[in-house]
Amino acid sequence: MSKPEKKLFLLDAFALIYRAHFAFSKNPRINSKGMNTSAVFGFVNSLLEILRKEKPTHIGVAFDTSAPTFRHEQFPAYKAHREETPEDIRTATPIIKDILKAFNIPILQLDGFEADDVIGTFAKAAARKGFEVYMMTPDKDFAQLVEDHIYLYKPAYMGNGVDILGIPEVLAKFEIERVDQVRDILGLEGDAADNIPGIPGVGKKTAIKFLQAYGTVEGLLENTADLKGKMKEKVEEFGQQGIMSKELATIKIDVPLEFDEEDLVHIDPNEAKVREIFDELEFRTMLKRIFDTTETPTATSSASPATSKKKEAVPSQLGLFGDAPVTTASQNPLGVEEKKSAKNHKHDYHCVDTPALRQSLIKYLSLQEEYCFDTETTSVNPEEAELVGIAFAYMAGEAYYVPIPDDQKEAQQIVEEFRPILENEQILKIGQNLKYDIQVMKNYGVEVKGKMFDTMLAHYLIDPESRHKMDVLAENYLNYTAIPIEDLIGKGKSQKNMRDIPVSEVVEYAAEDADVTLQLKHKLAEEIEARDLDKLLHEVEEPLSIVLADMEYAGVKIDTEVLGVMSKELNELSVVAQDKIFELAGQEFNINSPKQMGEILFDKMNLVDKPKKTKTGQYATGEEILSKLAPEHEIAERILEFREYQKLKSTYVDALPLLISKKDGLIHTDYRQAVAATGRLSSNNPNLQNIPIRTAKGREIRKAFVPRGKDFTMFAADYSQIELRIIAAFAKDEQMIAAFKNGQDIHSTTASKVFDVPMEEMTPDIRRKAKEVNFGLIYGISAFGLSQNIGISRTEAAEIIESYFAQFPNIKKYMDDQVNFAKEHEYVETILGRRRYLRDINSRNATVRGFAERNAVNAPIQGSAADIIKVAMINIHDWMKKEKLQSKMIMQVHDELVFDAHKDELDVLQQKVENLMKNAIPIDVPMEVGMGKGDNWLEAH
Repeated sequence: MSKPEKKLFLLDAFALIYRAHFAFSKNPRINSKGMNTSAVFGFVNSLLEILRKEKPTHIGVAFDTSAPTFRHEQFPAYKAHREETPEDIRTATPIIKDILKAFNIPILQLDGFEADDVIGTFAKAAARKGFEVYMMTPDKDFAQLVEDHIYLYKPAYMGNGVDILGIPEVLAKFEIERVDQVRDILGLEGDAADNIPGIPGVGKKTAIKFLQAYGTVEGLLENTADLKGKMKEKVEEFGQQGIMSKELATIKIDVPLEFDEEDLVHIDPNEAKVREIFDELEFRTMLKRIFDTTETPTATSSASPATSKKKEAVPSQLGLFGDAPVTTASQNPLGVEEKKSAKNHKHDYHCVDTPALRQSLIKYLSLQEEYCFDTETTSVNPEEAELVGIAFAYMAGEAYYVPIPDDQKEAQQIVEEFRPILENEQILKIGQNLKYDIQVMKNYGVEVKGKMFDTMLAHYLIDPESRHKMDVLAENYLNYTAIPIEDLIGKGKSQKNMRDIPVSEVVEYAAEDADVTLQLKHKLAEEIEARDLDKLLHEVEEPLSIVLADMEYAGVKIDTEVLGVMSKELNELSVVAQDKIFELAGQEFNINSPKQMGEILFDKMNLVDKPKKTKTGQYATGEEILSKLAPEHEIAERILEFREYQKLKSTYVDALPLLISKKDGLIHTDYRQAVAATGRLSSNNPNLQNIPIRTAKGREIRKAFVPRGKDFTMFAADYSQIELRIIAAFAKDEQMIAAFKNGQDIHSTTASKVFDVPMEEMTPDIRRKAKEVNFGLIYGISAFGLSQNIGISRTEAAEIIESYFAQFPNIKKYMDDQVNFAKEHEYVETILGRRRYLRDINSRNATVRGFAERNAVNAPIQGSAADIIKVAMINIHDWMKKEKLQSKMIMQVHDELVFDAHKDELDVLQQKVENLMKNAIPIDVPMEVGMGKGDNWLEAH
């Protein structure tokens, strides 16, 4: 019987930590304590994948130490150009080491040597002892160590799968004859990441050519007489530097660390320690992946009423079924707070399923100043959702579930019983994502009224870049694990409808939702008040959710015939563009394959000398690349056309009809308030914000958005250059403010001052460049970015930016002031106090810090624009409702509002909408609102 295979994984810690950190750089994971857990999360996720999928028998993780290595002594400039380690990685490293200790995974490190050398030494030693060794790292340098039984394991990243390189794969990747020649490749072309110089002028192709001819760097230097011209001079001058570079790139395999395979045996983790660390980090999902958390459920609370023990108590403070439960702390000698759940935490949840019980509940609810309610339905789509039940809570630990029958007549009768307390304007309504519940109740003709407290929106304002789901908030604020919906309805293909679940099973889940949300309200209200966000929450975001609920409920009419004609036309245009592409390429190929396209454009047609490549080694063929090629190469222009036609057809023209409701023949988008950290709205099914506007074909999609009837017309109103007006006002730049007040074209004004061109000599091209500068600077554009956008040199772009700030010095001062404020407070604010937290603003890493600095300038401008249009929407909605207009506000797209206007009301609507938009939030610069009407959205826009 053969022995089981010994399988050793050696992980390159810092390479994996850095990769994880930067993978989340644009959307970091921030827990409730404000800690960036991206690097830890990404690293641990990779570790768990290895343990689960590869099942190593042995494992170790190698770290660099802070001590200088022999390479620094040999070449002081080694890695000298590297930026400071980002603070979040410095914070993450000791936590990751604690996690590895909790997993009983050994940490391998030794002063004077890098992790590469430790891994190299252990890999070679293990291979000699019968191991299959996998060096897990994205670093290509490790390829030099590959041999029989030793593999380079490049982990999955950004959509690319795992890549395992043995000897054949290394030889093919580097185009060499022997694995050892990887060192010579690195010696010849150098390694910019480690500041290894190589031989100047020698790139990958030249290095490969030299090695094919001479075998090694040393062999090349022995045959310089064969070389000619400048290359001969460079090799002779820098040859010794090439040898030194090869030595620097050589991974040591004789580090003085003893390889003891017993120390590396993979054993089970210390569950208590892992739980403690993961709880602190708030890695709840990971805990579920690692450990079986199922417990024996306790019996649910009785569904029958209990006799009150305190008849003298004030009714509004007493539960429907008796005393409010008293929660006692469990005995806990270690002082560690026990994780709470419905299984171990005392609570009183009841099923209210008779007319008498419903009337009793309604009586108690009517006596409250506030209560929480939550709907259980048949669909996440509110327009299609039917009520299955409603849960109510007004005391912590006690909640009530009212089941609603399938029969819609009976359902309506029960809902009618609750209409008075739902429409009672004196009682504050609490909920999580109340917009959904409000829409569901509208399906039954009930208009939820009164003030509200939405826990999702409250947390969105407190921490806009975190997750806002109720179960996450419960974990973070209440130390409470909510019952997962999957426990009730399952998931995947076997998922059930809530209607299919017995009422007795729904009670615990639904009542818990209401109870937990009620408790969250009291926690979040304290933070809202402490951060002075009351006005923004209660006067903007929560009232806006009612506006959005009405807009979504109103829906938009789509002309499917217009889309049908467009679909056919786009198909024909795609075929014409495809044929032309094949003609120019001289052969047919899959245009949707980046790999095939890259080979055609850059191997066959040689459109550029040094084409860009992606991280996977394929040629880059994205829109940015093709747009630069298009002016000189027709094939690139045609490919861009083909892509546009295909995207328009699949994403919009063919997709929009599928979203039309069978109920009323309209499209009902889903506006999302708690997504964009800037405060801007996003939308889904369809995403209205992404409907194209820049191209003629893209704009035609708007033709399909039409009035709902013959008595209506489309009316659109949008803010003109709102962000430029805001920055002019914030910066108090007199010249820019004067230009806006005098009705001058701001881009021509900018062009005249920056490019020193009289207004009467202004050309469209000069104005376009000024427009790029105006908007680019708001978004923190660099000289390089501006040079790319307007087709000039980087030097000229830098001069334009310098000239701009000389002409508008207050703009520069405002931008500097914003960055300085952010550095002191680690957040910036909008006109209404909406905060954007910038935890990396003081990072020593220039790339990370630069991203935060750009947000420090841009977030208050974008966020204030969002504040202004939100206030305008609330005011317009309230006015339209008060006047009982037949017209409806149906869409918000960026800075534009779209209305289904009744023709009899058009004049007054235009006048009032313009006034309310202009004066939503007064600033020192006048707002301009462009308006239009027509038979479709395109005409109105």
